[in-house]
Amino acid sequence: YYAKTDGSHISRQKDHLISPNGIGLSPDEKVVYLADTNLGRLWAFDVAEPGVLAPPDGFAPGRVVCNLPGYQLLDSLAVEAGGKVCVATIINGGITAFDPDGSVEHFAVPDLVTTNICFGGADMRTAWITASATGKLYRATWPRPGLKLNFNA
Repeated sequence: YYAKTDGSHISRQKDHLISPNGIGLSPDEKVVYLADTNLGRLWAFDVAEPGVLAPPDGFAPGRVVCNLPGYQLLDSLAVEAGGKVCVATIINGGITAFDPDGSVEHFAVPDLVTTNICFGGADMRTAWITASATGKLYRATWPRPGLKLNFNA
C-alpha cells in the first residue's frame, strides 16, 4: 500500500504475495524492498513515481534480491544509508544484511526469533534489535549507519 502522510489517499500497489512483512525504501527512493516471511525471500520493486510501482518484467511480482537457503524466515527490516537492507531473521537468529546485488552477511543474535531492527543515535549506528523468544531488546553498535526516515512521529 501507498498512503499520503496527510491521510488523503491510500492505494494498493501489490497483492497476491505469500507473506509480506517488513518493508523499506532505498536511499534514492527508487526501489521498495519487501521481506517475504515464509519464503525467506527479499523482493525489490521499482518505483515509477511517488505512490506508483513500475510494472514488473515477466510474471514475477518483482525482482528477487535473494532467497535465503534452508529454512529461515524473514521479519521486519531497516535500510542502511549505503543501501543494504537489514532484515530480522527467524530460526537463524539475527540480522541478515542483503546487498542489492544479492550477497548477504549475517549478524547473529542470541535468540532464534529475532523480529525487528531499527537505527538511531546521532550517527545512526545504534541498532535496536527485538529478540522475541526471550523478550529482550538489544542495543548494538552497527558497522554502518542506518538510513534516516523521511517522516518522524
